[in-house]
Amino acid sequence: MLDIAEELHRWVEQGREFAVATVVAVGGSAPRQPGAALAVDSDGTAIGSVSGGCVEGAVYELCQQALENGETVVERFGYSDEDAFAVGLTCGGVIDILVTPVRGGVFPAALAAAVSGEAAALARIVSGPTDLMGRALLVHPDGTYEGGLGGHPELDRTAAGEALAMLDAGRTGTVEIGADGSRCGQPLTLLVESSVPAPRMIVFGAIDFASALVRVGKFLGYHVTVCDARPVFATPARFPEADEIVVDWPHRYLESTEVDGRTVLCVLTHDAKFDVPLLEAALKLPVAYVGAMGSRRTHEDRNKRLREVGVTELELARLRSPIGLDLGARTPEETALSIAAEIVAGRRGGSGTSLTGAHTPIHHDGPRAPDGRIGSVA
Repeated sequence: MLDIAEELHRWVEQGREFAVATVVAVGGSAPRQPGAALAVDSDGTAIGSVSGGCVEGAVYELCQQALENGETVVERFGYSDEDAFAVGLTCGGVIDILVTPVRGGVFPAALAAAVSGEAAALARIVSGPTDLMGRALLVHPDGTYEGGLGGHPELDRTAAGEALAMLDAGRTGTVEIGADGSRCGQPLTLLVESSVPAPRMIVFGAIDFASALVRVGKFLGYHVTVCDARPVFATPARFPEADEIVVDWPHRYLESTEVDGRTVLCVLTHDAKFDVPLLEAALKLPVAYVGAMGSRRTHEDRNKRLREVGVTELELARLRSPIGLDLGARTPEETALSIAAEIVAGRRGGSGTSLTGAHTPIHHDGPRAPDGRIGSVA
């Protein structure tokens, strides 16, 4: 639901009644992941998507029914070989959809937090005792929470703890606990949607390739910073779409700014006096991606210099250089696409190979570790 928070927040401010259908579980090759939502207001206006078009009409009708009767339901959609005209997913997957009318509770606060960029987690019961279905809890980074799930007194505390762990990792997904708050007893499933500030992309080197990468980074939802030590090049006029422009030596800025496990660092300076101290610092940080531009000759020379200043082989293995996937890119825009493709592949666990003729999954469960293995999402 938080993926369409901005529009829903406007509906709340306008006093419009609406129902939300949210993907709570997927199986096989489903087009959308848990948390994806479609909302319908009392006038019949719809926003969002739960399937990319396969079952939108049926889900739209379920939202209208929820507005009329005020009931929360979970509906499963899959592919039926027996009935070619049945409503289902043509991709062969299965999705479970939670449909609930939104009338107060913690939902307005959750939407406001998402729109303002505050960190918060919305936990909803999507499977379990009928009388608890759809109940919600809003959990803040300090562990405090609003709302209630209406079950055993320990249930809220356990749910808040699970949601906080998901929030710390910036994850959206489901978790199972007992209806009494323990790991035993009648089970129930929570959908936890994490609303976290946009991940950071820091682009070092205010060159024409950087301008294209800024645009692609914004398109992918990153908060983009451009850093360059040369004030004549690092200007708002050259990078109007950047969220932030910093004039400083790259390594000095990196040492003073905040990064986390979702941050991507793109080094486009390909100048040893900038690259070496910057990458020496970058490869020691727990960030998602470190890539550096340059020819293979530049890459070999840079690695030699990095070894000389004490960078270990394990740290060098994290460096994506030459930066990007092999798309045959030449223009700044094509190169930016190549870099972005490598970032997405690392984030989602993709191989970077063509899907045509391949027998690999279209969707992956998590990012790849530096050695190419699928790693955890945290």
